[in-house]
Amino acid sequence: MTIKKKSLTLLGAAALSLSVTGCSVFDWLIYKPDIPQGNYMETQQVEKLRIEMTKEQVEYILGRPVLRDSFSDDTWYYVYHYKSGRDASIIHKELIIHFENDILIKVVGDYDLAEDFDTPLDQSRLPDASMLETEVENNEEPLIPEQRPDTKPLVEENDPESQAEKKFE
Repeated sequence: MTIKKKSLTLLGAAALSLSVTGCSVFDWLIYKPDIPQGNYMETQQVEKLRIEMTKEQVEYILGRPVLRDSFSDDTWYYVYHYKSGRDASIIHKELIIHFENDILIKVVGDYDLAEDFDTPLDQSRLPDASMLETEVENNEEPLIPEQRPDTKPLVEENDPESQAEKKFE
């Protein structure tokens, strides 16, 4: 073979290999959208769950589940799947809620539950409830924001009737 044919063959092989790998070389230039699917839940939402909650209360806090068990309506599945368009990383989280007689009995999944999850909602207290009780016992008046001492308006307005007369004169 002549040198011209060898160089042409080598050049053709190089062009072919670049064309095959060209997509992956310039992959960072191509925009790929992020793909979120399912129920996105914050940990604060999951921490609001308490044992013995009704289905309506759970649905109010978390929203509708992605999947309800076809054979019994006592198991709800909350699934979140996120694929990043930039680096193709995947986040997958699940939360499975079990009911018995329309009452929450068990929660399993990738989220941490609150420490007082096992305390029913009707027996739990709000964090500031003790402060409110002490204020009522001490007969303290609620704080009222300061009010301006003068009732004079901040902007002086001219008499609207006189302004209307001036327009028509």
